[in-house]
Amino acid sequence: MPTEASAQLKAFSYLCPMIKFEKFTLNNGLRVLVHEDKSTPMAVVNVLYDVGARDEHPEKTGFAHLFEHLMFGGSKNIPVYDEPLQVAGGENNAYTTNDLTNYYCQLPAENIETAFWLESDRMLSLAFSKKSLEVQRKVVSEEFKEHYINKPYGDVWHKLRALVYTTHPYKWMTIGASLKHIEDAELQDVKDFFFKHYTPSNAILVVAGNVETANIKLLAEKWFGSIPAGEKYNRNLPEEPKQTAPRFAEVKANVPLDALYKAWHIYPRTDPRYYIADLITDIMSGGGSSRLFQSLVKEKKLFSSIDCYHLGSTDAGIITIDGKLVKGVDIREADKAVEAEIIKLKRDGISAAELEKVKNKTESAMAFEDMSVMNRAQSIAMYELLGDADLINSELSKYQSVTAEQILEEARIIFDENNCSTMYYLSDNSQQN
Repeated sequence: MPTEASAQLKAFSYLCPMIKFEKFTLNNGLRVLVHEDKSTPMAVVNVLYDVGARDEHPEKTGFAHLFEHLMFGGSKNIPVYDEPLQVAGGENNAYTTNDLTNYYCQLPAENIETAFWLESDRMLSLAFSKKSLEVQRKVVSEEFKEHYINKPYGDVWHKLRALVYTTHPYKWMTIGASLKHIEDAELQDVKDFFFKHYTPSNAILVVAGNVETANIKLLAEKWFGSIPAGEKYNRNLPEEPKQTAPRFAEVKANVPLDALYKAWHIYPRTDPRYYIADLITDIMSGGGSSRLFQSLVKEKKLFSSIDCYHLGSTDAGIITIDGKLVKGVDIREADKAVEAEIIKLKRDGISAAELEKVKNKTESAMAFEDMSVMNRAQSIAMYELLGDADLINSELSKYQSVTAEQILEEARIIFDENNCSTMYYLSDNSQQN
């Protein structure tokens, strides 16, 4: 007779069928992974570089994000990246995090060689010029001002990261620690950053969609094989020391509502306890029936909105609870109410039904995410970066194996008051004493 766990795993495999791929490595160190999907006429070419904001010099931050823009500014043989891709019926974009930089494009499968040409040319010979740097520096500077200086609550994560992290480079945001770092960027700084990080040995190429693996091997060798490997970047970042006492900050700003932010250190992305911490965030605020929403928004009407989440950081990250208060509510009362919900979790744990509910939600979210060939390509690249591309197929079982006892044990460890950083972000009109 099948057990409940085996039945759940069977349901998992039904919703999330095995994602097959092949992997090979070029002589220059470029890792290539191919996922064939004949159900689509499209192909995705995804290039992930193992560089993010955590790899920047503390006095020269924002460079990884600046490069996200510079990489579209033209290369030696292709003055404008977008034009030939659009002619081939494709579209593209990119994003930068504290851990990685990812470039991706999607186009009809018969035109896939255009994407290989574009991506290989800018990996080999990005066009460095003072004009291009000046243009993109202005773009990034305006983005910094618009979203992080002039926007209400825009500087929250600048201040919260600086409170939570004392040592690890997660203490600054992807946009950079200071606008001045981007404004002062020199062309030589940009060149040095490129040749250190944007090399085949520091990149992962994933091709997915209506493709043939044998043909992708030929194209990869043709377009990327002759690019010099570059010196392999070896990351050696300072480790964040254990937090041993509560931290607190109070900020006043021109915002409409007071806001509460609380953060606790958790585990690296590859730590088995990551999956427990991830489920804890869903227990606390995974939708309208979650604990924080039901108690503090719906019943007590202390918050207009509240959320609990983590950032999925590769290195040791944080769980954050943040919420906007209902106007007139004392933030200290709201803070105590959040603490009461945490105490309840640490004291009573969760029921089997509640755990099953959050697991089902995780299962559905992962199944939905994998429906898109673009998402599959990006997930394969990310998991390869973490050290095992096949995690795309095995992570579901890791979530499923989490027990209520583990939830209780980790909640008690994570939500230690000495592991907590709290920030009161108050409206200028707040009547707090």
